[in-house]
Amino acid sequence: MKPDVAIVAAGSMGAGVARRLTEHGLRVLTLLAGRSAASQQRAAEAGMVAVSADALVDVDFVLSIVPPANALAFAEQTAFALKSAQRKPVFVDCNAVSPATVRHIHAVITATGTDFIDAGIIGMPPVAGRKDGPQIYASGEHASKLQALAAYGLDIRVLEGPVGAASALKMAYAGISKGHIAIFAAMVLAAQRSGCADALRAQLAETDSALLASMATRIPRAFPKAYRWVAEMQEIAEFAREDPAAREIWTGISQLYERLARDLTGSRSETDGLARFFEEAGRKSTPQGTPPRKRRRR
Repeated sequence: MKPDVAIVAAGSMGAGVARRLTEHGLRVLTLLAGRSAASQQRAAEAGMVAVSADALVDVDFVLSIVPPANALAFAEQTAFALKSAQRKPVFVDCNAVSPATVRHIHAVITATGTDFIDAGIIGMPPVAGRKDGPQIYASGEHASKLQALAAYGLDIRVLEGPVGAASALKMAYAGISKGHIAIFAAMVLAAQRSGCADALRAQLAETDSALLASMATRIPRAFPKAYRWVAEMQEIAEFAREDPAAREIWTGISQLYERLARDLTGSRSETDGLARFFEEAGRKSTPQGTPPRKRRRR
């Protein structure tokens, strides 16, 4: 018998995962009350079915895929419905939160008698018609139950470890990936303020063209996501709290993403400046007055 799944919310990742499941014949429920027109459209395109909060938990799996700042609140909200639910689903927290936060969510959910899985999603949302997609790591006592969804197009990977292990992996990976973007963006902005941005771009094109090309895609793509990454970087700072220097680094990165998010909806001085920096990223250039380096013959 095919499992029923509920996914909240219908953001890019939630809707992408839902689409992959509906493409494989599963019924996917969601909550759309109070959601934006964009969310409602994504849900419709993914084949998601809108239901009430009580009906949402009458499934086999509830996947929480919400902004990190909303993860605990959604768990607390769902716990009210779970307490009176005759059929308990497996609650799967798939959010980018620290192990400490996911253990708090675990306590809220298991107090209702509901099984809990800690999950971390690594990668981009699934794309319609394609077989690839993100890896979903799961940990905790009931992690193996999530393997049931592997038959419906999801890449499920069970970790040996307690609740918190999957979230720790997600924090470490996201800290490297999104921290890398932030460090590159911060140095480009510093170079622009100092008047050496053209020379920096030329040097990168000469000595690290792969990095430049990668960031030419990744940084502009990060602009509309920056507001969601603020809380995620704060969770990473909490994850790294035993190392004061690391905690300070990711606290600063959180502040940078918060600034870029404000800039995107305001003056756009920094986001447009970063976009301009990459306009010629596909061209190899050198600082003015410096001849191109000759290639050695082999």
